[in-house]
Amino acid sequence: MRVLISGTSGLIGSALRPTLASGVHKSSALVRRPPSANEVQWDPGQPLDPQKMAGFDAVVHLAGKNISGRWSEKFKSEVRESRVLGTRTLATTAAESFRSTGLPRIFVAASATGYYGNRGDEELTEDSQPGSGFLAEVCGEWEVAASPAVEAGIRVVNIRIGVVLAKHGGALQAMLPPFRWGLGGPIGDGRQYWSWITLEDVVGTFLFTLTNDGLHGPVNAVAPQPVRNAEFVRAVGKALNRPAFFPLPAFVVRTMFGEMGEALLLGSALVRPAKLSAAGYSFRHPELNEALRATLSEP
Repeated sequence: MRVLISGTSGLIGSALRPTLASGVHKSSALVRRPPSANEVQWDPGQPLDPQKMAGFDAVVHLAGKNISGRWSEKFKSEVRESRVLGTRTLATTAAESFRSTGLPRIFVAASATGYYGNRGDEELTEDSQPGSGFLAEVCGEWEVAASPAVEAGIRVVNIRIGVVLAKHGGALQAMLPPFRWGLGGPIGDGRQYWSWITLEDVVGTFLFTLTNDGLHGPVNAVAPQPVRNAEFVRAVGKALNRPAFFPLPAFVVRTMFGEMGEALLLGSALVRPAKLSAAGYSFRHPELNEALRATLSEP
């Protein structure tokens, strides 16, 4: 399979592309700068020549502005545009290419479990209704932006990614310094659910989706055992052999991080990977303690 990928410099893209190369697939990267070998130049806000997708069996769209930082109105507008405009550009181009050449047959786009919003202890699957708040709104628009590819008859999958465990990126990397200093602990009351997944299983999910014709629409990329934040931080402390009893009060989170902290750190989403489980995906790391040991032991 020939795969065209955006966002190859990000956490997931930088892991996915070499994994594809180590198997039977070939990939090319979408880049904004002048392209070199195995690269295709694009501008997310401008139409893309359908000829640039010629010969690609699949498109994987991962590009988008990082959501960490204080959420000013300007910042939120940039986040929304980076996801919606890029997705619409690629989906529209894929649709035009498919109608003339029959390729690409598959369009896989990143989304996030932020789609569900803050839902407390409610168990959530791909059939659950969207939540409220900025992240839920952005994820909804992000997924709808792929509609041109759906309408053309392309198999479209929206991967709703949870909290990614990676040693050198993502939420876990940001959490490690306080734990190593012996200052880690629960966030807020620690009762909020965090639906997590290792980077290896995120990559595995994308590969599984590319080759499983039965998957389409939203797919939750989360491990089968979501945990409360208090359990999560205990597991991090155990993996690092450090204490994990210094709490970060909710009012401090709101003061330091504003709306971002409220949504990402204090919000609760108990998400299940219903479609992956039904399709027979085998998680490399289904249990948190083992997942953290494996992740933190990486070079």
